[in-house]
Amino acid sequence: MSLSSLSIRLVAAVAIAGFGAAFAGSASAGDAAKVDPIQTSATDAEAPKTEGTVDVAKLMAPGPLPEMSIGKDDAKVTIVEYMSMTCPHCARFENTVFEPIKQKYVDTGKVRFILREFPLDSRATAAIMLARCAPKEQYFPMVSALFRAQGTWAVAEDGRAALLQMAKLAGFTQESFEACLTNQKLLDDVVATREKAAKDFGVDSTPTFFINGSKYTGEMTVEQMSAIIDAAS
Repeated sequence: MSLSSLSIRLVAAVAIAGFGAAFAGSASAGDAAKVDPIQTSATDAEAPKTEGTVDVAKLMAPGPLPEMSIGKDDAKVTIVEYMSMTCPHCARFENTVFEPIKQKYVDTGKVRFILREFPLDSRATAAIMLARCAPKEQYFPMVSALFRAQGTWAVAEDGRAALLQMAKLAGFTQESFEACLTNQKLLDDVVATREKAAKDFGVDSTPTFFINGSKYTGEMTVEQMSAIIDAAS
């Protein structure tokens, strides 16, 4: 199965399911902030201003989890995004901005794009754990599919069943699904990634981007991110 067909199948199947409201005790895409002290960032009309810089060597140092990235390792610009799978702002970035940026800069060798976990709630944690448990080449397509279908699985009455349905389309069995979500080391590493981001780099909302070490929070348009990338090139 091709990566694009995997993404299409995952989105289509969940859309057909038509899940209901969020289950008790977990955050939906719209109310994750209600159960987590960290808030998602709102979209600003103006281009975002940098909130300072961090030590690039420290930012790029190996973390608890293997790095998930696309693009040339020696690209002039490196973007690190901290995101949560139930963050609606992250989903909008993925669904409307990421692909044009990928085509314009990543595919042409100008940008290396790194995705890191910063889950805002337990359902976001489960979703990103499943993406991590998938074969490495399916990580980005699965993340994309989960974001595109966020409005269904993230607010499903039975979140576990919703994620299981998507996971099965990505090749999981009931057994491998359960094994992934009960993998204590993976859970610990996801939590450690979030804690490191908060402690070392001041991440307290999603999405948060570091572009060659300069910090930006909140959504951006294609034009806004392009301007930042062009200036950093």
